[in-house]
Amino acid sequence: MTYVKWTLIIVFWLLVGMVLHYTLPQHDIVRITDTYEKRVDPGENRWFWAQADVGADGTLPSRDVFFIQTRLENGKIMVYRNEDTGWGWPPYFKFDTSNLQAEATDMRSAPDNPRWVALKHYGWRNEFLSIFPNAISVRTVEGPDVRIIPWTTIVVLVVLLAVFWALRVRWLRFRTRRIDPALERTGDRLDAGSDRVKGWFRR
Repeated sequence: MTYVKWTLIIVFWLLVGMVLHYTLPQHDIVRITDTYEKRVDPGENRWFWAQADVGADGTLPSRDVFFIQTRLENGKIMVYRNEDTGWGWPPYFKFDTSNLQAEATDMRSAPDNPRWVALKHYGWRNEFLSIFPNAISVRTVEGPDVRIIPWTTIVVLVVLLAVFWALRVRWLRFRTRRIDPALERTGDRLDAGSDRVKGWFRR
């Protein structure tokens, strides 16, 4: 039973960690190489695509999606999608997809004259499932060695930790005052009943 308990606990916190890692913002220092628009037909990976742009028909099976092609300092290629999140999840309230695409297009640069930018995004990149992180914002930085402090992520994690701690403290108090005494009384009654049954058989 102990193994089952700890397995469930580990799986629960693993799922929580995956949701947070996917949802919370991250920053990549990249060089934008190209921007383009492509018709997308979400299939089995539709959970990893945002809703249609605000004002568009979300019932259509396919839609045009903006993409931003970049290259990291180590030469690795990273491709981001650029979609509105609107009022949905994650709660980034992003409505400026076209403006962001225009900014990204204006920030393109060549290898011999690189222009490094900090691209804020959420999500994962998976080539096998055709999953792309969603770009949130982009701004010019001095160079590829710039260090971005993830203040938003830090604040969210601190708040979540405080909420979890407060709920845990209240649960422990409730269990100590209500549940444990009730379990003790139930155990005492069971012991008393067991003693009676044993007494009947001894007669």
